[in-house]
Amino acid sequence: MSSTGKTPASARQTAVTIICTVVQQGKSLTEALKLSDSLEPRERAFCRELCYGTIRWYLRLEAILDVLLKKSFKAKDVDITVLALLGLYQIIYLDTPDHAAVSETVNTCKQGKKSWAKGVLNGVLRNFLRNRESLENSVDKDLHKKYAHPQWLVEQLSKTWGKQTSDILSANNQYPPMSIRVNSTVNSRDDYLSKLTGLSIAASANPFNEVGLTLDNAVNVDQLPDFWQGASSVQDTAAQLAADLLKVEKGQRVLDVCAAPGGKAAHILEIAPEEVSLVAIDIDERRNQRTQENVERLQLKADILTVDALDPDEWFDGNPFQRILLDAPCSATGVIRRHPDIKLLRKPSDIPTLVKLQSKLLAAMWPLLDKNGVLLYATCSILEAENSRQIAAFLSNHSDAKELKMDVNWGQPCDYGQQILPGENNMDGFYYACLTKT
Repeated sequence: MSSTGKTPASARQTAVTIICTVVQQGKSLTEALKLSDSLEPRERAFCRELCYGTIRWYLRLEAILDVLLKKSFKAKDVDITVLALLGLYQIIYLDTPDHAAVSETVNTCKQGKKSWAKGVLNGVLRNFLRNRESLENSVDKDLHKKYAHPQWLVEQLSKTWGKQTSDILSANNQYPPMSIRVNSTVNSRDDYLSKLTGLSIAASANPFNEVGLTLDNAVNVDQLPDFWQGASSVQDTAAQLAADLLKVEKGQRVLDVCAAPGGKAAHILEIAPEEVSLVAIDIDERRNQRTQENVERLQLKADILTVDALDPDEWFDGNPFQRILLDAPCSATGVIRRHPDIKLLRKPSDIPTLVKLQSKLLAAMWPLLDKNGVLLYATCSILEAENSRQIAAFLSNHSDAKELKMDVNWGQPCDYGQQILPGENNMDGFYYACLTKT
């Protein structure tokens, strides 16, 4: 019993609440997971596993449940639906013994206010166990159900990526690695790798730059050598490519647009030559606070402004920038393996809205770029409309803009820019295009 006299919530009960928060209220999983903070460490870890796993496979589990139920649960009983999905997830994807998965799911139902459903849950899960192979085979005939992705997204990916679509969907369902960026102003990658080895933390070097490492197994940042003293940062390998692509030179002014939480801005400063000044802007004050914290932890200096990039008259001082990084708001379809809730929260109607915003940002930032300067456009999307088609449209409307072809050994060339697909060289899905002002 807790000090309030109430029985503490279990990992399963909390997982149901968190997933319902995502499904019903449209909150991100990252935000909803804060509801698990009061759990004991082991319970909290199990709760996170249940949440990430069930949401990752939600659409496949839901399809199986639809076959098992004679009649779907009512809209007000989403919690019972989620509890059934939790039970199916444990049976299919975890090492939980079948009898334990069933009994614990039913027991969780007993502890709630809807004990009427325990018999239904017991029957549904046992029916699945009896007919598992035929049920899974039936559902998996549809590509979007097999890989637990919304049908609209599978259709869009298929139009662009064809035979690669299955590999993309499969990669989206994998657990992402933990990659870090060594702060080259503090120590070399080789030295930091030696420190990790001394702590029995196995890692391999990023083949595409001189500062990246990917850990064999994720660890808490507290275990990373001198992390809080600024020796390293957590950042996916694909995101680490931005700073090198900008090719910042001595004395240049750099603008990082939509910069929060500041990972790319910090990387630019870590490898920049002397007398480089960087302005990082974002519209979200809370996220900008994270940029400030990251820059301070790494002992770097930047002007961090909470402003609307679409209204430069309010903040631009008239001095042009020689380098601009536009890390544009996007569908985030390239980072689904890190944020599986995107599959549930993103809607097809979001894409035209995002494309319009990206276009406005490109148009607003272009006058701020100096002649012969470079603008690097980046997204964590794998949708053509947000990437190569966006750049094609921009170039057709700006006669003083020219694409700079990237001489790189990663990703796949598009009509314009370079696309990294999820899982490619163990990276997140990312898109980059370099433009210069003629």
